[in-house]
Amino acid sequence: MNASFSSSSSSKGMMDHGDQPHVLAVDDNLIDRKIVEKLLKNSACKVTTAENGLRALEYLGLGDDQNNTSNVSGLKVNLIITDYCMPGMTGYELLKKIKESSVMKEVPVVIMSSENIPTRINKCLEEGAKMFMLKPIKQSDVKELRCQLMKYGS
Repeated sequence: MNASFSSSSSSKGMMDHGDQPHVLAVDDNLIDRKIVEKLLKNSACKVTTAENGLRALEYLGLGDDQNNTSNVSGLKVNLIITDYCMPGMTGYELLKKIKESSVMKEVPVVIMSSENIPTRINKCLEEGAKMFMLKPIKQSDVKELRCQLMKYGS
């Protein structure tokens, strides 16, 4: 059985996540998703992964069921990091849906892409992305991300 979401924390298991930012990482590529998850965990983040934009919207409570106004886990998401190029729904389309939502619009969204296309980068930033990062993501990128998280009052 394929799980739609994968959520993991540090080796302590059930922790109080008050001091640990919760990041939703969205990427259709399993290897890229695992790399981002590992880098974020190394920076003391709680990570939930989704394999596409629709799954991410479901997790955030923004799926087709409009009655669901909070995410299914009940945990606050402090940051969403998503790949730009994904089948079905691009990272840009996911960003737009998040920014249109009354409950999730304040959550910072970071777009990742292996393609350095200035018009794409500008389009994402104009739509409300906090950062645009080029793949492959490195630990230094995640440290910068963590600094951004602290600035936005997570």
